[in-house]
Formats: sequence, C-alpha cells, structure tokens
Amino acid sequence: MAKNLMIQGTMSGAGKSILTAGMLRVLYQDGYKVAPFKSQNMALNSYVTIDGKEIGRAQALQAFAAHKKPSADMNPILLKPMGDTTSQVIVAGEPVSNMRAADYFKIKKDFIPDILKAYERLADENDIIVIEGAGSPVEINLRANDIVNMGLAELVDAPVLLAGNIDPGGVFAQLLGTVSLMPQKERDRIKGLIINKFRGDVKLLEPGLEMFKAYCDIPFAGVVPYVKLMLDEEDSVSERLKTSSGFKGEGKVKVAVVRLPFISNYTDFSIFDSDPEIEVIYTDSEDALSQADLIILPGTKNTIGDLKWLKETGLFNRIRDLAEKGSIVVGICGGYQMLGISVSDELGAEKKGLEEGLSLLPVSTVFKSEKTLKQVEGVVKGADGIFDSLNGCQIEGYEIHMGSSMACSDNKNLVVTKGNVLGSYVHGIFDSRDFTKRLVDIVCEHRKLPKRDFKLESKNDIQEKELDKLADTLRESLDWKLIYNAIGL
Repeated sequence: MAKNLMIQGTMSGAGKSILTAGMLRVLYQDGYKVAPFKSQNMALNSYVTIDGKEIGRAQALQAFAAHKKPSADMNPILLKPMGDTTSQVIVAGEPVSNMRAADYFKIKKDFIPDILKAYERLADENDIIVIEGAGSPVEINLRANDIVNMGLAELVDAPVLLAGNIDPGGVFAQLLGTVSLMPQKERDRIKGLIINKFRGDVKLLEPGLEMFKAYCDIPFAGVVPYVKLMLDEEDSVSERLKTSSGFKGEGKVKVAVVRLPFISNYTDFSIFDSDPEIEVIYTDSEDALSQADLIILPGTKNTIGDLKWLKETGLFNRIRDLAEKGSIVVGICGGYQMLGISVSDELGAEKKGLEEGLSLLPVSTVFKSEKTLKQVEGVVKGADGIFDSLNGCQIEGYEIHMGSSMACSDNKNLVVTKGNVLGSYVHGIFDSRDFTKRLVDIVCEHRKLPKRDFKLESKNDIQEKELDKLADTLRESLDWKLIYNAIGL
C-alpha cells in the first residue's frame, strides 16, 4: 500500500494544482512510482482518458508529471458547472446527472465508496500518492460532509502541507486563520506550511517567518518563488482568462479567443503562448475582435446559454459580420456547434431549447442523452479553400461533447470548412505544431501580414520542459527532509 501526502490551500488560487504536479515530478525523478489523486474537482477544463473517461484537466497534467497515463481513478468525482447553482456530476469518469448544488451536498458522502475504491487501486500500483485538496479546508459550514479536504485526509490517513498565496497579500493571516479554525485533530495533520508565489528577495520575508512562530508552532516547509509557467491551470483562477479589451503588441499575429461565460478547455490554445510573434487575448470586446487576425470560439459547457449570451452582448452579429467580411474564424467543440445553423437540446442535456447558430458552417447540432467521450488520432482531410494546406496534418486529441453535428458525422472528417471558417470537435488539435504552424501561416497570407519563422513548440515539448523547470524550483525552495519525513520515508 502506497504512502501519501496531501496538499491543501488556504483558498482557491493558492497554487495547489501546480504544487502537486511539481512534487510529483520531483518524487518521480527521485525514483518513486507516484500518482496524483483529487477526490472531487470542480472545473470546466477536463480531459478524456484513453478508455473514454472524463477527469479534471489538472489531474491529467499531474499524471503527465508522474509519467503516468491519466485515469479516472485520479479524479473519481468531477463537477462541471452549467449555471450558477447547477453542475453536471461525473463519477468514475462518466456523467451520472445534472444536479443543483444543494441536492449534491446532501448526497455527496454516498460517493465515498467510489472515492476509496479509486484511491485503493492507485495505492496498490504506486509507492506514493500525492493528493490535492480543493478550495479551503475550513469552510466551516461544509466540514460535516467534507470528502475532499480534511475529511479525505482522515479517510486515507494523509499528512498535510498547507499552502498560502502571498501574491494578493495577507499570507500570514491566511495561514494562521486557516489553522486556527481547525479542530486539534485536523491541525495535527499539518506537517508544514508553504508560502507560494513569492516575488522578490526572500531574506526580506525571513523576519516574518521567525515572528510567525509566536502564533503557530507548525514549521515552514518553504517559500516558493513566483515562476511564470506555461502549464494548464484550473479554469476559475487562471490569469489567462482575465478579460482583455484589446491587444497590446505591435506587429504580432493577433489571436482573439471569445471569453464565453462557460468557457471550457481553454488550454487548447496554450501553444500560441510559445511564440513571441503571436499575442493571444481572451475578450468580450467587439473592438478587439475587429482587430484580430484570428478569432476563436472555444469550447463551452453550456452551448445554448453561451449562444444566447453572444446575442445579448452583440458579439453574435459582430462575429458574423467579421466572418462575412473575410476574418478567419475557428470554432472548437461548443464553439464549432455555435458556428452552425442551429443547436437543438430538446432533452435538456445542457439547457433545453432550440437556438439559431451563426450559420457560418453547414452543420446542425442535435443534443442527445449520451455524451461523446473519446480520444482521437488521424490525418486532416477535406479542408478546402484557404485551409487546403491543412490537409495531411497528423493530429491527436479528444472529443468531449453532448450532441452530434450532421456534417461532421456524415463525412467523418476531423475538420469542417467553408470559406474562411473552420470548425472541429477535436480538443488538442492545436497541440500539433505542424497543424498550428500551417494555420498561422494561412492567417498571415490571408491577412497580408509579413511572413515570419514561427517558433511554435508542440504541447508535449512545452509541458515536459515546464514540468522540469517547476521541479527544479521546488527542489531549491522546499525543505525536502521535512517533506520526506512527513511522508514517512
């Protein structure tokens, strides 16, 4: 049976996901068989495993950090928000129902057997399990039914490291307040404190670390510096998702991703960040879309709801007008569905109704009761017009969507094109350097931009380099003797 370690945070945004990934990479480098675990995650960024199961994207990244194939055991419960009070509940990688938060809260302890079975399977195959908590462990009104923070730590007898984010200020209050609100048996599980995302000279912080001992006897496990990383983050707190009103760079290829209210899998576009000649913004500004060389409609967990939002904000007409005037528009998954003639959800799989689409692609989407979850690998065929040079590109990714779109299911192609508009159900299609470079070359030619030698890197190359960089940072900044002692090694 594996040993374990749990990373909890003082709040959402403390950096638990990235810390967990970095620790997994360090432990893997040290020769241990390791795996991530998060009993319950709430996220719109998800990933499809090789056997067609759906888990949080952060747990997929953590699996890659551990050099493991992502599995549903690593994230047995995933909640995907569909509105302010409703989420799709996914258990063991498969959707079971759409539930109001209050209703889920009443029954979530019923899923403890599923959580423990998943954990035990991982524990049988590994030396160490690194567990990620969620939000704050001292939401005192939620403690009674906790299955993801101290409640889980007790179930699997896990030692805990507690991380606080210094970036917004008040980190000592975060840490002390969190510890003070815990009953003694929970406090006893905390073996070390981490200050995360520190900018500047750590020597200036050292007096505060010493003074803190008068208030709390839990030792510090380290101060982790702020490091800019091109790694997938949890969607709710990602700096990438901050809405921008316009582009800042001069002479760059401008990519505008429409900032939908229920945007999902925005990590599809992280490859663009690897090239200094490309600027990517997430925006709901009509002016920004007008400035863009490439407009992307991303995935969404609520296609009809976000389609209505496009109409309410005026972006619907702006995108259609820009496309008709020659702007290149690309839609992925839900964004692809919006580019079609209509979206019908008579069963209420996401949001019941029938909504007119942008009519920029000759497809109509009908939602069904079953969700499509599969990995995809193939060669691009059938792209025509300005997109002709995309044919022959080898791509791989995954599909994760409700409903089917007739043009796609009829011709079995990975992309559907019409004029200057392209749609695809494949998340990860941009991860291929070849595909993305050809697309950006098309954009430059179409927009009459200067030709340039783009330095795009594949998603896998970026990810491996950044995970090693993260591991190096944690090796230097954390007390690994304390951490190994906490694990029991």
